[in-house]
Amino acid sequence: MPLALVSPRPAAQTLVQAAAVLLLAASLGACGSSGGKNVAQRGSYKVGAPYKIDGVTYTPQEEFNHVETGVASWYGPGFHGKSTANGEPYDQSARTAAHRTLQMPAIVRVTNLDNGMSTVVRINDRGPFARSRIIDLSRTAAQELDIVRNGTGHVRIEQLQAESLAVKDVAIAGGGPAEQQAAVAQASSGRYAPAQAQAQAQAPVQTAAYNPPPPVYAQPAPAPAYVQPAPTQPVWQTNSRSAAADPAPAYVPASSGGPTVASLATGSTLQPASGFYVQTGAFTTPENAEHQRGAVSSYGVSEISQGSAGGRDVYRVRLGPYTTSDAAGIVADRLKRSGYGDARVVAN
Repeated sequence: MPLALVSPRPAAQTLVQAAAVLLLAASLGACGSSGGKNVAQRGSYKVGAPYKIDGVTYTPQEEFNHVETGVASWYGPGFHGKSTANGEPYDQSARTAAHRTLQMPAIVRVTNLDNGMSTVVRINDRGPFARSRIIDLSRTAAQELDIVRNGTGHVRIEQLQAESLAVKDVAIAGGGPAEQQAAVAQASSGRYAPAQAQAQAQAPVQTAAYNPPPPVYAQPAPAPAYVQPAPTQPVWQTNSRSAAADPAPAYVPASSGGPTVASLATGSTLQPASGFYVQTGAFTTPENAEHQRGAVSSYGVSEISQGSAGGRDVYRVRLGPYTTSDAAGIVADRLKRSGYGDARVVAN
């Protein structure tokens, strides 16, 4: 049984929850698009097979009443536009999140247990895999819970059953974020009919083959009309602060790129800044290191660090620096999920 939400104004809790769902619908509408070139990026309904990260096996499963308490983190610019685990492009301005085992999409309410703030997000990605973390939020969702500054927060997540069933139906039918928005809005108002009920209502009644009495056909019930996508500017906000007002994540600003093979060859590089890095690989040839550096550069500022091991030159590809190991760990999690299984946090 879900625990009661922590809220500074319990009397307004129902109104806040409904508004949060509607705001999620508005953000989903902003993700929708028309045109053939985006069809392949609409995502799909996905549960997935068991998988292993850092020796831990995770078993995805379809649920509709999931409740969990733990630590939330967030991810932003380095992953904007990249494909999520269900095939959608990640949008840091949308209200989405990553979860290790819930089906995608699913709708959950996330409550910051330290300040009572809450928001509603749509699960469309896998993660996080750092110890004790249970959900990885988009930047916008993290702002609404006021966890951007610290990077993490103690939260409770509660799955919304009706909304999760609604987006499942839409996703299975091929609907993207815009169509899911309409289903979420209808489910939150109690006007959404599950797909099975719709199919039964629309199926024609089988009639007898003989003449008397005349056959009677049941009129199929009209399919429920989706509501129009909400305006791009939501009429209700969970947090009055703008994105620009929030401090930047715990990342040390750097130039557009770190040392390259060419700069190593000329000896023109500076000593790496102190802090935490994410190492994605170590190579014996500079060409292979440069190739991987280019591949991971969209995850953050990348560089090549030259060292030696076993009497041979080694070229290490790294991202960073980050001011905390937690911040670096979030990036390492993303890289592992993207296929860079050797990604790890190192201190300089």
